[in-house]
Order: sequence, then C-alpha cells, then structure tokens
Amino acid sequence: MSGINAEKQRVFAREVVSRLQKAGFDALWAGGCVRDQLVGRTPKDYDVATSATPDQVRQLFGRRRTLPIGASFGVITVLGPRGAGQIEVATFRSDAGYSDGRRPDAVTFSDACADAARRDFTINGLFFDPVTGKVVDFVGGRRDIEAKIVRAIGDARERIAEDKLRMLRAVRFAATLDFSLDPATQQAATELAADICVVSAERIAAEIERMLVDPHRVRALELLRETGLLVIVMPEAAPLVEDVRRWNATLAVLERLDDPSFGLALAALLRGVLSTAPVGDASEQPRRRRGGPTSPVEQLVDAVVTRWKLSNATSDRTRWLLENYATLAQARQLPWSRLQPLLTHEFAGELVGLSAAVLSAVDGDTTQTEYCRQKLALPADQLDPPALLNGGDLHRRAIPAGPAYRRLLQAVRDAQLDGVVTTKAEALELVDRLTDADTNNECNNAR
Repeated sequence: MSGINAEKQRVFAREVVSRLQKAGFDALWAGGCVRDQLVGRTPKDYDVATSATPDQVRQLFGRRRTLPIGASFGVITVLGPRGAGQIEVATFRSDAGYSDGRRPDAVTFSDACADAARRDFTINGLFFDPVTGKVVDFVGGRRDIEAKIVRAIGDARERIAEDKLRMLRAVRFAATLDFSLDPATQQAATELAADICVVSAERIAAEIERMLVDPHRVRALELLRETGLLVIVMPEAAPLVEDVRRWNATLAVLERLDDPSFGLALAALLRGVLSTAPVGDASEQPRRRRGGPTSPVEQLVDAVVTRWKLSNATSDRTRWLLENYATLAQARQLPWSRLQPLLTHEFAGELVGLSAAVLSAVDGDTTQTEYCRQKLALPADQLDPPALLNGGDLHRRAIPAGPAYRRLLQAVRDAQLDGVVTTKAEALELVDRLTDADTNNECNNAR
C-alpha cells in the first residue's frame, strides 16, 4: 500500500487492539503480521482478531472511520490517520463448510482458540498481544516457525479441500520463507492438485506472481513441479518439467534474475517452455496479423495471459522481452541502428538482464551484455540523439504525405545512428536520393 509509514502503521495497529481491550473485548494481532515479526520481517499489514462483533467494532470506532466491506464474514475495516493505512478487524469465528472449495458457506462467531483452528497453516494461526508482548499459540505455530516448517492445521487434506488456493499458498510460504513443506501437507497438495482449477484465474495468477518475483523463485518452481501444480496451472510447461536438462537450464536463468518484474520472470519461464535452444532472432519471426498470434512466442504468451487473465501491460512486456532478448547475444556485431532502438526501449534494462541471465547460464560469457550495459550508461544525448528530420521537413520538400514518410524518416534515422549522415543537410540529401530512386522504380515498373 503506497504512502504507508511502517512505524505509524504499527502504532495504529497497537492502538486498535488497546482500544478494543479497554472497551472490555479480547483483541489480538492475528495471522501473517505475527508470523512476519517472528521470522524477523516487517509486516506489510496488520490484522486484528477480536471478541467484538462487527456492530460493536463500528460503534466503538465510529461509522465514519469504519467500512463494513467484509461484514458478512465478521470483518470491519478501520481507517487510520494519514500514513497509518487501515486495519481489518475480524470477529473470532468458526467456518462452516466450503462447498465450492474456495470460501466458507457460513461463519459462526466463536473464540480465539476456534478461530486459530479454522486457519490454513500453523505459522498463520498465531496471535500476538501488542499491549503485553505475549504470543498466543493454540496450534503449534511458534514451534513450526522455529523448525522452519509449513504445516497445515489439523488434517492437511481437509484443510486444503476447504480452500484449494491453499495449495499454492503452501508452496509460496515454504519458498519465500525458505521453510520446508510438511510431508503430509505436500502430499495433500499433490493429491488435490487437479482441483486448483476451481480457484479463480486472478487468484492463481496473484500467487504465481508473488512466487516469481521473490528471490526464492527457484524453490517455488521446484515445489510447484513436485506437487504437480505447475502443469495444472500452466499445461504448456508439461514438456519442460519432464526434461531434466531443459528444466535445470530454465531454473538457472531464473536464479540469475535480479529483482525481476512479473513480466520478466514470466518471460524467463516461458523461454524454457519454448525450446531447448535459445529462441531465434524474433525479428525473423512473423509478426501479429489480424486474426490472432502467428509466432510461437505470441501463441504461448497469449495462451498464458488469457488463462490467467493478466493485464495487457504484463502481456506486452513479456512478449517484447521474449521476442528480443536473443538479439543481444550478437550485440557487438549489430549495426547501432539495430541495437539502439532496443536499448532505448522502456524495458531495455530488463532485456539486458534476461539476455545476461541466459548467456551466463549457457556458457558464462556475458561480454555481449556488458557491452550493452556500457551503452546504457552513455549520456542521453549520445544514447538517443535528437532526430535530424521530422515530418515537417518532408512536407517542405514537397513529398506527398503517406506511408513514405515513415519509411523515409526511419531510413534517415538509421543512417544517423550508423554515422552515415551527421547533419540536417546530409539527411535531406539522403531523402532526395531515396525519393529519386522511388520515382525511377515507378517509371520502370510502368513501362
């Protein structure tokens, strides 16, 4: 959440608990915030569990400072002061049945012990009293944090059957926390992997994104492979997970990415799906035509993007990286007019990063991408100098407006970048030669 000050957020979360307790209610921090502080991480947000009902929470904090968005599940959002964010305050509850495998059919208000028992994993079933500094543990979560284990609360199969997304969450927690996955929990996820399809595409994609952008993304993918979840959420990856050499090479590339965006990490994974060898120069691949994708890159990206309902921005980013990363393997040999547009693109840094990861994983030679990094460090006026000509210059040359403008300006730009023309006068002379050649060709064709 942007604009949130971690210390103000923590102080506000403590004040919410304190105010509830002073009003005579039980109140504790719950779930992920407790887990995070016990493993030495700063919580991203805070949840409060309480014996107060939703109506009592709203009465205590006032209707102007509360939102009843999740009231049907006993959750009220309490708005904090500027910089402190907001806190979800949930009434202790028990869940009754998960007939759709995603959400409880009904909830019953209960106590802290029952509330802990309904949660997914022991490490997420902890409570903490910020007033006294006491950890409240009904499910053995503190022991599992110390042992670095992700374990389902109670019967693992029953817990996962309640909410199928818990399979992906188990993998994510084990990977991002660098914990092991409890054997019974992993077995349950493996046996129920096919049921992940009942979960919405958006929730699946959100979990995969959080895994791929995390430094422990390789561990996450290994667990996704072991449980069979990867080929369920991405059927295109089936040949990849069956080929040990291709799989290990893909993991090696992913491991070398530095703080990647989702689009970059996804491109690295899909690269492994596409071929055992580096993808060929995408400029030689057919471009998108009316009626749908035409190249293997476009087909694969479109299939994944459509299934996971990803944004156009992520789709475009992933596709562009896949189409162009291999070009940088010959960066030194390319004319500057070919390389420069790639290095001035919005995602140039990520393109160099992906290419470097691939080249490093293949043979350890990153001299080509180091050359690209040197170019990226050039002053802006050298990396991307102003164009010598524009459309107005062509108009004043009495050249009829139309498709020729784009072709002529691109030819001049390429010549400028390659040092063939260096002044506006030279650029105009080139335009004259090109237009004269076009005229001669038209005359010859008319004969």
